[in-house]
Amino acid sequence: MKNIISPSLKDYNTFHIDCRCKELLTVENDQDIDEVFQRKVFHQPYLMIGEGSNILFTKDFEGTIIRLATKGIEIVNEDDESVYVRAAGGENWSDFVRFTIEHELYGAENLIGIPGLVGSCPVQNIGAYGSEVKDIIYQVEGHYLPEGEPFVFYNDECEFAYRDSIFKNKLKDRCWITHVVFKLGKEKHFQLSYKQLAENLVSFGSELTLEKVADTVLKIRNSKLPDITKVGCAGSFFKNPVVSETKFAELSAKFDDLVHYPAPNGIKLAAGQLIEKCGWKEVRKGDVSVYPTQALVIVNWGNAKGFEVVEYYQEIIQSVQEKYGIRIEPEVRIV
Repeated sequence: MKNIISPSLKDYNTFHIDCRCKELLTVENDQDIDEVFQRKVFHQPYLMIGEGSNILFTKDFEGTIIRLATKGIEIVNEDDESVYVRAAGGENWSDFVRFTIEHELYGAENLIGIPGLVGSCPVQNIGAYGSEVKDIIYQVEGHYLPEGEPFVFYNDECEFAYRDSIFKNKLKDRCWITHVVFKLGKEKHFQLSYKQLAENLVSFGSELTLEKVADTVLKIRNSKLPDITKVGCAGSFFKNPVVSETKFAELSAKFDDLVHYPAPNGIKLAAGQLIEKCGWKEVRKGDVSVYPTQALVIVNWGNAKGFEVVEYYQEIIQSVQEKYGIRIEPEVRIV
């Protein structure tokens, strides 16, 4: 296990916020996981990160940061319709998606390009272009904190919801996810409910392939979202709000161009559109602004401090609340 004392975290968070922690531990294998528990790291202030792609540091962290970097993807079972693939929590998410494409397994292709690690995906129930990871997760494996007792949660025990799960609520800061088992399809099928994706793929007809879907998803993403290796950000900063049908009818009477989608408990609106309609695409404060082609994304153009990003996003929340009577919420974890 690698450890660094008092490192800068600028290269360990995709917002590129320059702050420090007392100690950074990089966990690379199961033996390292055992050692972390033996050292009783979780009995003191700690924070777990992967690639730092869903976190905003606002100050130095006065404790130990554990960075998961374990590797391994293997097919563990299959039946007539499905293949079960077990992936280590430290695997890069897009690398895992590429594995499924190379093995002609269906279900993950729409999620390519989402930053982060396999171990983070169940917490947030990541999703994009009409798909959510809950649709392909079979089970989640890991250890309870602080002592390290092992657990296995099957899909229906994870309490998945829109950008939410039991790991983000009831078990927040009480679990270390080390592996995820995915259930993927053998038969050719695609999720094309997202309008722009379907329009871009309609010409392929029966010749549509996993590679073509993934390539198209990446082209759409890259046309709207910044490259997090070059521009400081954490991808989508806000959740898309879900409102009741009554509230949507009220809003539609005043604003007839609202982008909207059906949701299990109401109507989902596009947070990026609400932010743009409030005029934030033209607003830059120091090194902080929304991204020119996607107002859902807040970026650090250089040397922004974490508190400056906080002040900026709080003003956005207030302006959307005042105009639409809706409170949008950050998707990013604030530390």
